[in-house]
This record gives sequence, C-alpha cells and structure tokens, in this order.
Amino acid sequence: MKAKKFTKLLSIGILLVLISSCSGSKFDYDDTDIPIYVFKNAEKYIASKTGENFFENYIQPDFDNCTKVENGYFLVYKLYVPEKPFVKGDIRFIVDTLGNVNHNFEVFGIPECVKSPADCKFTIDEKSARAIAEQNGLEKGLKDWKLSFIYDPVYGKYVWNINSTITENEGEFGYRASGQEMIIDSSTGEVLSKRDWKIN
Repeated sequence: MKAKKFTKLLSIGILLVLISSCSGSKFDYDDTDIPIYVFKNAEKYIASKTGENFFENYIQPDFDNCTKVENGYFLVYKLYVPEKPFVKGDIRFIVDTLGNVNHNFEVFGIPECVKSPADCKFTIDEKSARAIAEQNGLEKGLKDWKLSFIYDPVYGKYVWNINSTITENEGEFGYRASGQEMIIDSSTGEVLSKRDWKIN
C-alpha cells in the first residue's frame, strides 16, 4: 500500500516538473512593467542570430536597465558564459511597441553565432591574449597593460582590446600620454589591428 502511494506521489511530482518546464519561463517577467510579448519578440530576434541553445544558456534580460522610450522600448540583455567567466557583455537595442527591432538605431553586442559559428568559440582567455600581444610586438610600456573583453561594433564580434602606455605626464597643459592598442579576435587569436594612440 505504501509503495503504491509513494509511486503515485512520485508520478504527480514528475508531472508537475514536466508541466513547469514546458509552460514556464526561466525569466521572471514580473520584475518589469514592459509587456512580456515585447521581450518574447526581441528574444526571437536575438536567438535568430545566436541560435536557440546559445541564447537559452548564456543570455538573459537585464530588467533593471530596460526602459520605455519614445515609440518603443530600450532593451538590455546580459551575455555570460559560466564555463568561460571572461565572456561577458551587454546586448542592447531599441524595439517598437511590439518588440520588433528598430534598425534605425544601433543593435549592439549580439554575437553572430549562426552566421559565423567560429566567432562564438571564445577560446582566447586573458592569458592567451597577453601571449599573442607579446608575440606580435605590443610595447610593454610604463605600466601593466589594460585588457578588456568587449564587443567591437567595427568588427561585429567580441574581441580583446589591449592598451599599453608608452609615455605619460601631467603638467600645466593637462594630461598627456601615448601608447599602442591591439585588438585580438577572442575566438581565433587573430590580430585584427594594431595602432598608436595619443592624448595631447
């Protein structure tokens, strides 16, 4: 009798879990006043670029920074890959009142995993990026390099941006400095650019 009761309770528990997983959402849309359908349409757009699995695993809405704007909404999502903690960034764009992306404004930070799967491997961590910069002649400079994992809209992908400071002084004419910047593809390790910079 007890075994039958336990089996029945177990079956009910499994059923509830299945119902929850099929009908529920991993996001709590109660945290925002923006209609759910706006997010749903926006998320379809993101997933069309990243692929469903990538979106489900690594991207979620940043409700605190989503807001109403004229004729639509400004939406922000967070990209984070737990297996590679250095991979994190902001996705942001403007949609109309139905959640359709407004391409008259910048669409920032969505990795093009469907179009270019190689751009979403993120195999180059900070240590590897430093080694690549050294091998390709980035000046050591006066102080430790500044490394940033960022989305670069020029290349349309996530990169390592590395800056070295070669000269630096501050006097009656204000702050002056010069150095070098190197941009490295975070998935292939290719050096995308290397240039000098100067602040007069």
